[in-house]
Amino acid sequence: MLKAVLFDMDGVLVDTEELTFRAAQQMFLEHGIHVTREDFRPYIGTGENSYIGNVARKYNFPADIPRDKERMYAIFGDLARGRLKALPGVFGFIRVCRERGLKLAVATSADFVKMMINLRETGLDPENFDALVNGQDIIRKKPDPEIYLKTASMLEVKPEECLVVEDAVNGIEAAKAAGMKCLAVTNSFGPSELNRADWICDSLEHYPPEALQ
Repeated sequence: MLKAVLFDMDGVLVDTEELTFRAAQQMFLEHGIHVTREDFRPYIGTGENSYIGNVARKYNFPADIPRDKERMYAIFGDLARGRLKALPGVFGFIRVCRERGLKLAVATSADFVKMMINLRETGLDPENFDALVNGQDIIRKKPDPEIYLKTASMLEVKPEECLVVEDAVNGIEAAKAAGMKCLAVTNSFGPSELNRADWICDSLEHYPPEALQ
């Protein structure tokens, strides 16, 4: 029996991929390094340490992760102001979940500061959720299942009673490793790349009803 829905954030509740890339690109450019979108693609959904760190290694740049993340978040906050909106169907999907008495949580690999920027700018009140878990709350990032298992524990539900809503390959791997069902939204990857999910939709406006049964 379904008791909880666990949302990834970037690409599920809000599309920040472009702004995140632009913020990281500007940060690297300030160090004289020109990066591309494709450099970051394998690390979408794995958290900013991985997102920055792996690209830095590719260019042999000695990253200072705390310093570089702080700068990237400052740029991201400026870029996001007044520009972010919840993705189509998000508010309606949350309303349906609440009407069915389901517990709700955000489980994002992003750091706390980025999570709060996203919630603030999209009008998604943190009070909408029974738990908020970010990348700083865990040790092992997606595709490891730690974040989803921790979130389920906080909600006091079993993994098999959870539906994860994801947009990234690494996130689906984490959900399945946690023993949870997964609904994938094709905001960041195509259907063929998300084929390990139990259900796939193009937006939460068109979610398959059976995913909530």
